[in-house]
Amino acid sequence: MLCEKGLLLARHNKNVTYSSHPTRAARAAHARGDKEFRTYDTSAIVPKRDMKPVIFLGVVALIIVAAVVFFAVRGCTAEQPQLLEAGQTAQVTIDEGESAQAIGEALAEAHLVPSAQDFTSEVTRLEAASALIPGTYTFEGGMTAEELVRAIMAGPAAAGDTLTVPEGLTLAATADAVAEATGGRISAEDFTAVTADASVYAAEFPFLESVGTNSLEGFLFPKTYAVTDDMDAAAVARMMLTQFGIETASLFDDFANSYPASQGLSFYDAVKLASVVEKESSGDEEVRARVARVFYNRLASDHPYLESDATTAYEVGHDPSADEVHADTPYSTYTHEGLPPTPICSPGLECLMATFNPAEGDDLFFYFYNDADGNLQYVFSQTYEEHQAAIAKHPGDAADGAADNDAA
Repeated sequence: MLCEKGLLLARHNKNVTYSSHPTRAARAAHARGDKEFRTYDTSAIVPKRDMKPVIFLGVVALIIVAAVVFFAVRGCTAEQPQLLEAGQTAQVTIDEGESAQAIGEALAEAHLVPSAQDFTSEVTRLEAASALIPGTYTFEGGMTAEELVRAIMAGPAAAGDTLTVPEGLTLAATADAVAEATGGRISAEDFTAVTADASVYAAEFPFLESVGTNSLEGFLFPKTYAVTDDMDAAAVARMMLTQFGIETASLFDDFANSYPASQGLSFYDAVKLASVVEKESSGDEEVRARVARVFYNRLASDHPYLESDATTAYEVGHDPSADEVHADTPYSTYTHEGLPPTPICSPGLECLMATFNPAEGDDLFFYFYNDADGNLQYVFSQTYEEHQAAIAKHPGDAADGAADNDAA
């Protein structure tokens, strides 16, 4: 007993001894007891811990983690709606009093926007909630949410007469196309009359502010339109101006920071130049950008003449002769510095973009000709001597009007 009591006391107070004068035998007994205590199996008297709650909590945690991962992966990999491509169309009917949310859902169902929110967000940004006009619309795939909002603000264009305005068409030719598309219901004379003064529309279309009282030449955007029976000449003109605004919104809204503005041009000037590029370039993007660069270089040179046959062709109505392009007339860019008085056609978006983003380079001349396969080819030159050499190399293959085009 004494040994056991000594062992217990030793566990709680290392400074306690078994006697004031421990013998060797006592110390040995103490060591044996301490060794036995340290190696004694106490598992039989320690209460066992219940692991069920721990296992349960672990299972719940695993289920939660698995659910989070599943829905996260599902959200990331969910199949996005297949939107209509350019050239595909969808008809959407908007009822009187229908909300922007409901319109957005209809557009999403028609695969014109990824979601209703894409549409409603643009409605909010443009503050257009009260300006959405009901009716039946035919929308083309590839339109942005902003374009859709602006189109609905402009009003419906239900199925009717089809009017196709190709790139490079003049106002006079567009008037003829309107008359033909409507079977004469809207005459060419009526359309010409309502497009003769841009100032009439300037309050509605800010991009016309610098046009003054000139005609709408250059702003009747090339596209295919549906002309309804209730549309008159002015309504058709407004429809085309609305399309111009939609297509060029990014160019006009940021015009102050654009390349044409850096060259001292107004927005109207940029459209004039784009119309010349339209008439002087092929459908190749690189060619358009290089032709635009040539004209910018000429305007910035000590001899700031565009020297484009196309401007005189607009004035005389046919491929001009050498005498005609050098005559002292308003649209002769050989005898008058700078840009022509007005655009000379309706440029397409590609030529507008080329005018806003010209290629780099020092070219001052270009010459185009038809190769052996009949394909149009362009040669660009920095000097007049190089330009003349290009003409000499392909003397019999010049495209119509090309021989005199941009010759100094």
